[in-house]
Amino acid sequence: MKVAVVGATGMVGNVMLQVLAERNFPITELIPVASERSVGKKVSYKGKDFTVVGLQTAVDMKADIAVFSAGGDTSLEWAPKFAEVGTTVIDNSSAWRMDPTKKLVVPEINANELTKEDKIIANPNCSTIQLVLTLAPLHKKYGIKRLIVSTYQSITGTGVKAVQQLENEVAGIQGEMAYHYPIHQNAIPHCDVFEANGYTKEEMKLVREPQKILNDSTIAITATAVRIPVVGGHSESVNIEFLNEFDEAELRKLLSETPGIVLKDNLDTNTYPMPIYAHGKDDVFVGRIRRDESQPKTVNMWIVADNLRKGAATNAVQIAEYLVANELV
Repeated sequence: MKVAVVGATGMVGNVMLQVLAERNFPITELIPVASERSVGKKVSYKGKDFTVVGLQTAVDMKADIAVFSAGGDTSLEWAPKFAEVGTTVIDNSSAWRMDPTKKLVVPEINANELTKEDKIIANPNCSTIQLVLTLAPLHKKYGIKRLIVSTYQSITGTGVKAVQQLENEVAGIQGEMAYHYPIHQNAIPHCDVFEANGYTKEEMKLVREPQKILNDSTIAITATAVRIPVVGGHSESVNIEFLNEFDEAELRKLLSETPGIVLKDNLDTNTYPMPIYAHGKDDVFVGRIRRDESQPKTVNMWIVADNLRKGAATNAVQIAEYLVANELV
């Protein structure tokens, strides 16, 4: 099993290597791949050093699976080149997510849609993954009419440059800015670029991607995405209006029995999800579950997950695991 990790020197790439090692993914040959400026550098995997190669070299090596975490432009140019030589690409950028010919996969929900013919598979946005993992069993049971989502997103979603900005600001050092404004002691209601409708690209991902994954374009969704000075976890305040009435105890039981979800919801002990608990974990944590008293058939909840783990690396590795287990590569 020859596996290429494209973007191996980046923040998500590093976590990808870590998750592959932790889950003992059956790699016989690891191919770390990065841009030309990183070629020749070393990355560590299971205690051994591997030399980073360029994209064309990696294509020529004909990996069985290539996991991409190198940005949309790189994916648009290079994923088809890998696919042409028979490599199955799992892409972590937004490049292919809304392409009607490509599957957008959260393994617990829709991995069974994958076939050998799927040579480019899209990994959803990090905020989407933790959201839909929670929504899927509820939509199946009660039917979802409308969602209002507000996200409180970690700076790690932006990358190393943003982490450096926060560290510089805390230390009182002038440095390169990842954002238009300081992030220390601040909240910036601006994740990704603005679209013509006044929403950011991140907010529109939260509208479009869940509809595709849940295979239901009738779900009405509106979102606001905010960047906060947290390292290692995205939080979401979610208001869900159902088509059918729900029982709160039944809803809690449903979530507690859903693989990948941990219910953290006990007001007597001030137990609720927070990024500090999610950091470094693969689970999606759900709490603050309470009926919306302002309208019928509606519930509020708080969802937290490590955006670099389940929100990116772990979900991609789980897709690869499914492909191998079902002999699709």
